[in-house]
Amino acid sequence: MQHDKIEKNVGLMGVLVAIVVAVGGIVEIVPLMFQAQVVQPLPGQKPYPALELAGRDVYLREGCYGCHSQMVRTLRFETERYGHYSLAAESVFDHPFQWGSKRTGPDLARVGGRYSDDWHRVHLINPRDVVPESNMPAYPWLLEKPIDAATLKANMAALRTIGVPYTEDDLAGIPDAVKGKSEMDAVVAYLQGLGRYAPKRGAPEATAQVGGGSAESGAAPE
Repeated sequence: MQHDKIEKNVGLMGVLVAIVVAVGGIVEIVPLMFQAQVVQPLPGQKPYPALELAGRDVYLREGCYGCHSQMVRTLRFETERYGHYSLAAESVFDHPFQWGSKRTGPDLARVGGRYSDDWHRVHLINPRDVVPESNMPAYPWLLEKPIDAATLKANMAALRTIGVPYTEDDLAGIPDAVKGKSEMDAVVAYLQGLGRYAPKRGAPEATAQVGGGSAESGAAPE
C-alpha cells in the first residue's frame, strides 16, 4: 500500500529517485577519491609544459573534444587499434579530462609521435589534403594567432591552486616558451605529447600500472 502512494505522488517519487541516484553516485565515486592509482601520476609524469598547455586550451576552446575522445577502452578491438587501454593516472593533471565516448573522429589518446609536425599542420589547415574522406573542419586561422602569455600564465597559476605541481620557474618561463609561437604550434605540440607516459604495447608491467597506454596508434587524428 505504501508503494502505491509513492507511485501516485510524482513529487515524492522524484525526490526518492534523486536520493537513490545521489547515494549510488557517492558509493561509486567517493572510494575512487582515496585510491592512489586514481589520484597519483605515473612515475616520471609531469604536467603539460607551457606550449602544450596552451595547445590544450586551444583544443578545448575549439571544441575538438566534441568529436575526439581520449579514452581507449579495454575491449580488444580498441587496444588493437589504438594501443594499451587508458588508465586514470594518465589524466591526473587534466582539468577537465578528455575521457568520453564521442568519436566522430578517432580517439587521440595515443596519437603523440605517430605523425610529423608538418603532417599535423597540413591536417589542421585543411584536413582533406591528407585525409580525403575527412569531414573535420579546417582551422587555418590558428597559424595567424599568437599565444597570449598572460592568459596562459593565469591558467597555469589557477591549475597550481588545485594541485597541479607547477613551480614558480614554470610560470616565469612562459614568455620564453611561447615567444614567436602561434596557436597552431601549440596545438601540434599538445597532440605530439599525447601518450608520452603510456607504457608500450605488450609491456609486461602495463596491466599493473594505472595510467598507461601505448604511444602506438592505428588511427589518423582527424
